[in-house]
Amino acid sequence: MLLVMATTVYTDGACLGNPGPGGWAWAVPGGRFASGAERMTTNQRMEIAAALEALRALEAPVEVVSDSIYVVNCFRQRWWETWVRKGWRNARGQPVANQDLWKPLVDLVRFEGGMTFRWVKGHSTDPYNDLVDRLAVEAARTQAGRAGEGPPVAG
Repeated sequence: MLLVMATTVYTDGACLGNPGPGGWAWAVPGGRFASGAERMTTNQRMEIAAALEALRALEAPVEVVSDSIYVVNCFRQRWWETWVRKGWRNARGQPVANQDLWKPLVDLVRFEGGMTFRWVKGHSTDPYNDLVDRLAVEAARTQAGRAGEGPPVAG
């Protein structure tokens, strides 16, 4: 039996004002990275976008490491199951916010499998969380994304 190790990817989103110019980023330690921007958005949208873009780019199995409780708990506490069962409505009966991002992210996790989520405290001592934070803030500030292999050169 072949055992495939999960790729660990760090994700983060940033917003200059909320709403305001935003950026998202993901990075695999010692591997690939990418970032992108939106002109007018929210921090939560950028957190979701970071996870979505990472999972679109990487093959399962993947461990997503995020400082967003919102993103991590959606999958660890399986909130998405209730959203799907209730027709994408939350506990108050209102439409789930950011469905345009949540639906494709949930579909990747549901139908491709092999994806797990882990929370990391933001702005602490994790160098890769700090890296994706810098990349997301840079994307929000410059309104330009970038991608590459290996440690990104400061932008």
